Amino acid sequence: MRQCPPIVRSFRVSFFLLAAVCLSWPSSSQAEEPGTELLFERDIRPILKEHCIHCHGEGGETEGGLDVRLQRFLVKGGDSGEAIDPGKPDFSYLVMRLDAGEMPPDEDKLLPQHEIDLIKTWIAQGAKTARPEPEEIGNGPIITEEERNFWSFLPVQEYPIPEVAQQELVSTPIDAFIVQKLESEDLTYSYEADKRTLIRRATFDLTGLPPTPAEINDFLNDESPEAFETVIDRLLASPEYGERWGRHWLDVAGYADSEGYTIQDPLRDYAYKYRNYVIDSFNNDIPYNQFITEQLAGDELAKRPLDNTDPETIRLLTATGFLRMAPDGTGSGPDDADVARNEVMSETINIVSTSIMGITVGCAQCHDHKYDPIPQTDYYEMRAIFEPALDCKSWKPPQGRRYSLYTKEDYAEADRIEAEAKKVLAVHSEKQTAYIEETFESELKKLPEEIHEAARLARKTADKERTEEQKTLLKEHPSLNVSAGSLYLYNRKASDELKKIAAEATEIRAKKPFHDYLRSLIEPDGHVPPTHLFYRGDIKQPKEEVQPASLTVLEDRLEPIPVNDEDMPTTGRRLAFARQLTSGEYPLVPRVIVNRIWMHHMGRGLVDSPADFGKLGSLPTHPELLDWLATDFMNNGWKIKRMHKMMMLSQVYQQSSARQPQLEEGDPDNKLYARMSIRRLAAEDVRDSLLAISNQFTRKQGGTSVPVREDNVGQIVVGNPTKEVGGKYADGAPLNGEEFRRSVYIQVRRSTPLALLETFDAPRMQPNCTSRNVSTVTPQALMLMNNNVVHERAVAFAERLENDAGEDRAAQVNLAYQLAWGLEPTESERNQAIAFIEQQTVEFAKFTPEEAADDKKEAPAGPEPGDQALASFCHALFSANRFLYID
Repeated sequence: MRQCPPIVRSFRVSFFLLAAVCLSWPSSSQAEEPGTELLFERDIRPILKEHCIHCHGEGGETEGGLDVRLQRFLVKGGDSGEAIDPGKPDFSYLVMRLDAGEMPPDEDKLLPQHEIDLIKTWIAQGAKTARPEPEEIGNGPIITEEERNFWSFLPVQEYPIPEVAQQELVSTPIDAFIVQKLESEDLTYSYEADKRTLIRRATFDLTGLPPTPAEINDFLNDESPEAFETVIDRLLASPEYGERWGRHWLDVAGYADSEGYTIQDPLRDYAYKYRNYVIDSFNNDIPYNQFITEQLAGDELAKRPLDNTDPETIRLLTATGFLRMAPDGTGSGPDDADVARNEVMSETINIVSTSIMGITVGCAQCHDHKYDPIPQTDYYEMRAIFEPALDCKSWKPPQGRRYSLYTKEDYAEADRIEAEAKKVLAVHSEKQTAYIEETFESELKKLPEEIHEAARLARKTADKERTEEQKTLLKEHPSLNVSAGSLYLYNRKASDELKKIAAEATEIRAKKPFHDYLRSLIEPDGHVPPTHLFYRGDIKQPKEEVQPASLTVLEDRLEPIPVNDEDMPTTGRRLAFARQLTSGEYPLVPRVIVNRIWMHHMGRGLVDSPADFGKLGSLPTHPELLDWLATDFMNNGWKIKRMHKMMMLSQVYQQSSARQPQLEEGDPDNKLYARMSIRRLAAEDVRDSLLAISNQFTRKQGGTSVPVREDNVGQIVVGNPTKEVGGKYADGAPLNGEEFRRSVYIQVRRSTPLALLETFDAPRMQPNCTSRNVSTVTPQALMLMNNNVVHERAVAFAERLENDAGEDRAAQVNLAYQLAWGLEPTESERNQAIAFIEQQTVEFAKFTPEEAADDKKEAPAGPEPGDQALASFCHALFSANRFLYID
């Protein structure tokens, strides 16, 4: 067993000095165990809340006079009498209606039989409650102690590190929590991954790219205990780290370069600046609490008045692009503008709540959340936080929300240049008028003199004011209809001169400073609009006004959000909200982010529903570890790079992915992490690896997005838009190497995602993606086999092998294995590869251009059979599981 690097030993020394007794983690329910006494609050109310409360108690509505929010209300009943008779389920009216399938009235939402049986058992046991019910509750929502004590709403606990028998397996405190669980199941770790596997895993995890042969050899030759730590430090310091982990955040933020909502899917010209902000933030290791605050309230953090020449102000305003990522059809002339505006607000709340808070607040837009303690009022109180900046009553379309980066000097310079251009255009206009008049008179001389005066008068008369005689005259003599557009037909020399003058004006205008913008969210000063709760979520039915607030279930621990902060020019609501979230008292936020980091490193989250830490989400497999990580994360400055390093230096991360019978039997789904999970490359990693291995990678950072277009067969590919010429599509302007940039810089269109990426599960942002699907389907194999992009990369890969390894086939095969798979081929593999290339050379030689060409035509030039065979071998490497999967 290798020694622990110094940073790991420091973790162990400090943390093992903590107390050794673990606090118990509260379970979400204890119901349905044989012999368990059922209680209304714990066992029955969740059923009624899901199926019944929205008509019988929510918002003061009590259809049939029945309120089901409390047990005593059920005993009291409604218009039809008592709903339940404690101890007598067969005589309870509620049970009769349930058994008859008459409640709920919607047949598609009938209670499952096991829930009906649970209600019957509860009534038979006496319809007991956990505690005395309140005397007064009004029409507001009820949040029970059971709901408040749900694991994700409880404060983050500072758990001590457990003692384990297998201390040799503990490299970081993380291992102690994992090993403790394994030992309770009589399991242990799989064996340690070899160094080639480890560096490939780490390099893809942190950069999304394969390691180079030189990087692999450096690691293999470094026998120091700190060798892997050195690799991690190098990867975290590389600019590719921000591109890889920035992409993870862009998923949850719903980043797109188009507006969506309508079929037209118009482009967002300046959205890319938010993408660059995210990448830079990860590379600069901006603390996560700062990262969140800047995105939610960068405009409120910036000094007023806003200065568009100050880099920090520009950076903060760029960060608020996070709140402009939702699909937005308000600039596309929607059929119902109010609905479109409301949709932007609701999708923004969905993005904020699922990406940062890990809870589905959006489910409470129309009614109280059916499963979690989030009443409808909570949704609209959260909406009130954003309403001053996204006011549906004072709405600005996307173009109107752009923030100009033009300075006073830019405007002055633009005005000066425009005045210069207008002088040239004045000359153009004067000469054009003279030429047109001269040409008209020249053409008039060719006609009978008796119509000259009438023709002149008709020409000078506005079209709408011409008499029928004048219209007839000009129609009979079309040569008199001389205009700016037709002058070239009469006087080519004059037309060319005018074009030259116009081009001069265009050239002058091109010298104006570029007018750049930000796609940001800026709250107007002193704007405090009211927010109303909408009945059943219907924007046409506003009800009572609500004030900004956080989730009711957590409000006792949090500072209130001001209605209008007197110390700020804006309301200060979003800044106060951001500070709530990052105060350390908001338990969801640190748990959600450390779970996401864990998920991307280990293949699955400690909570397997990263955007839903509510009742319908997954329970944590290692709750104490989750809270320990959250506590450690906050206590050490909310630094993400530090968290990467600690996770990757653990032995749980450095295990082999090999399946062993004893592990498969004890942990078939690997929820206990008795081995490393095998993972497929993300969509972007597939494309980026093809580029990197074929030596065609353009490592340019930042900048605008590389456009995409539809090719002749309807696939979306990288390229400038095509133009239809004679029924065929002609390629757009060349990209000059931009087509070989990283996938994170490729334009993200909601309606037309890049075909290669979509095939490998790149998401469509509707509105965001909190966890990617990973599929293994036939189109993926077909894409690698038949796609032109993959074929082109294989040819380029073969050329690289010939350039770097020379003509020796063995050397080419060795280098190919290292580049594509990070491996050194065995002698058998090398011999098989050489034999394959030789066989393919013979086959390709049968179809040389000379033999395939028509005798009457000159044979086209083509690649040599040996080159084609080597490219075929490279193509096979790209299509293998070893290329697509990380051990």
